[in-house]
Amino acid sequence: MTSAAEQRAPAGEPAGSGQTAAVRGARRAVPPVPAAWPGAPTPLGARFRVGPDGVAGTNFALWAAGAEAVRVCLFDEGGRETRIPLTELTHEIWHGFVPGVLPGQRYGYRVDGRWDPWTGARWNPAKLLLDPYARAVDGEFGLPPQVYGHVRDWPEQHVADTVRDERDSAPYVPKGVVVHDDDDWSDDHRPKTPWADSVIYELHVRGFTRLHPDIPEELRGTYAGLAHPAAIEHLVRLGVTAVELLPVHQFAHEDHLLRRGLRNYWGYNSIGYFAPHAAYAASGTTGAQVGEFKRMVRALHAAGIEVILDVVYNHTAEAGELGPTLSLKGIDNRGYYRLQDDARRYADYTGCGNTLHVVQPQVLRLITDSLRYWVTEMGVDGFRFDLAAALARSMHDVDMLSPFLAVIAQDPVLRRVKLIAEPWDIGSGGYQVGAFPPLWTEWNDRYRNAVRDFWRHALPDVREMGYRLSGSSDLYAWGGRRPYASVNFVTAHDGFTLRDLVSYETKHNEANGENNRDGTDDNRSWNGGTEGDTDDERVRALRRRQLRNLLTTLLLSTGVPMLVAGDELGRTQRGNNNAYCQDNEISWLDWSLLEDPGWRALYDLTSRLIALRHRHPVLRRRAFFSGRAQTADGLRDLAWFTARGAEMTEGDWYAPAATLGMYLSGRDIPGRDERGAPVVDDSFLAVLHAGDRPTGFVLPGPPWAERYEVVVDTSREEQAEAPDTVHPAGAEITVPARAVLLLRVA
Repeated sequence: MTSAAEQRAPAGEPAGSGQTAAVRGARRAVPPVPAAWPGAPTPLGARFRVGPDGVAGTNFALWAAGAEAVRVCLFDEGGRETRIPLTELTHEIWHGFVPGVLPGQRYGYRVDGRWDPWTGARWNPAKLLLDPYARAVDGEFGLPPQVYGHVRDWPEQHVADTVRDERDSAPYVPKGVVVHDDDDWSDDHRPKTPWADSVIYELHVRGFTRLHPDIPEELRGTYAGLAHPAAIEHLVRLGVTAVELLPVHQFAHEDHLLRRGLRNYWGYNSIGYFAPHAAYAASGTTGAQVGEFKRMVRALHAAGIEVILDVVYNHTAEAGELGPTLSLKGIDNRGYYRLQDDARRYADYTGCGNTLHVVQPQVLRLITDSLRYWVTEMGVDGFRFDLAAALARSMHDVDMLSPFLAVIAQDPVLRRVKLIAEPWDIGSGGYQVGAFPPLWTEWNDRYRNAVRDFWRHALPDVREMGYRLSGSSDLYAWGGRRPYASVNFVTAHDGFTLRDLVSYETKHNEANGENNRDGTDDNRSWNGGTEGDTDDERVRALRRRQLRNLLTTLLLSTGVPMLVAGDELGRTQRGNNNAYCQDNEISWLDWSLLEDPGWRALYDLTSRLIALRHRHPVLRRRAFFSGRAQTADGLRDLAWFTARGAEMTEGDWYAPAATLGMYLSGRDIPGRDERGAPVVDDSFLAVLHAGDRPTGFVLPGPPWAERYEVVVDTSREEQAEAPDTVHPAGAEITVPARAVLLLRVA
């Protein structure tokens, strides 16, 4: 049989894209034959190497503890299959070295064993299975009946999952691709931005680049498109320090979406934890996607931007007992998934049909091997863990001493990268905001809720707002955690965009085909008096002001701010708050918004606020405020004021209020700079007023200040670089309705 990889890569093709010098220099004495040499049980997956006598080939290793037989299946360009038994079994790993198999070869596994769904055994050799360690995937997952391990259309549906389907799935499923890479990353320089200095920008590789007019059409929607200078220029001008990419692991589309003519756009349905999603590659799907992803990472690093991946290790695309058999379910169902006492059923803490059994050593190995691979071989700088509470469960309950968290804490690679938890799942006791150990940061949804409620004037008092603006010490001031443990956000991919948050009071998800039942009803939004788009310029101006208020609040708050791509441009999803299946203009970033003066002004303000944050360490503190006077004059590092100019009393915190003054002292910043000198900065007074009418505010006098200079005024459509408005301390100024004033102490 002739390997699909025998077509040589062009000279100088990047590592990871096909054959390398190592491949070309090896003896190719024999073609692939239907027999495997013993090989080695490690590393897991398909790894090209030079074997005995200088013969080039690939070592295949698959953990399948309860299996009775494993065959690796090789596919040529015409789809012809050669099945090669792996007869060596070491510590539950089936392995073998197949000479002549080179990078670019497509492959899969067939795993034989008992069919006994009542005990959780679902082996079916008729189903071709994707290697969990495949580093590239060729082809796309459709879901015809043949890819199900059971007879999907069995007349008695309540027992359909117990009837084995004998039809061959190979023609209908993607294949793994052998990839060889000897890249040492010697020319790459990671930015290594400290947490406190980080500004995160959540984006979708396809959606961010799909409509960009300055990116060549053939690169739009791809890793190469995100690496293009036009895309990077926007990120650099905006000032963000990291991109957080929605899932780029190989994922599959759900059956219910395919039947409605839709696709999974967000990608939270992973099936290949080592493979960059092939549909985002401009360079092909037979291994070249690996090199393309690496070039994207290098380009972002060269611009000083870190790459954080949103990863989904809590469940896979195989769903529950009625889901397809694509990989783990057919390799060792009981070993990889949490099952109920009735082993036919899956424990589902994710809402997606299954949950990976992270307590199992082999599952833990799969996840940590994947994480290390993306750091060491793909160059990424950190991870955001979807439904991280599901990973922290021991046998049932969420356990902050769980094996997963313990392994991460001691791993010499993973403990050094950025780790962000989505600190909840849908199971009992799954809400764990503030509970993750010191190594972790967390998405802080209490910040999101408080800021939304404040600006729609729905908070009963300002206690919650005070905590959220100052770093959420009530949640994170324990165990050595710091203010940057709080990843502050007002919007995320899941929910309304920022523009929709001020334009819609209810969701409008009809395009998803679920009769508007999907998506949260707890939006905490306010439309300004009219639902959706309007020609009423008064309403439009109010909405733009609210956007300025929300962005200014986010970027002045202590903690790590996270923006969503397009919020700085006024991107809309037309009221859809669950656009996970909208791979179209609803989700793609509309770059023409930059041509609208109103939206361009919003972008300019956002960029200016980020630059202000970068310049002033008082806005990105590395330690919590003490609130105590450090010197005889009584000046404290943090103080709160009412509109009367008086410091807030305990009663003021419990009273209804629409106005809050926050004083940040630049004189009392803890810590020292890189040369050991004290860190000293300007001091600022931020006045937030959510009321629908202007209010007076008395500026605090000495020792707080002698005069104040206005730096930001969100009531203004355009923000001058230097407003040149100075007020004496003790003066009563007028704060416009629904506005933030940021004043520098002069």
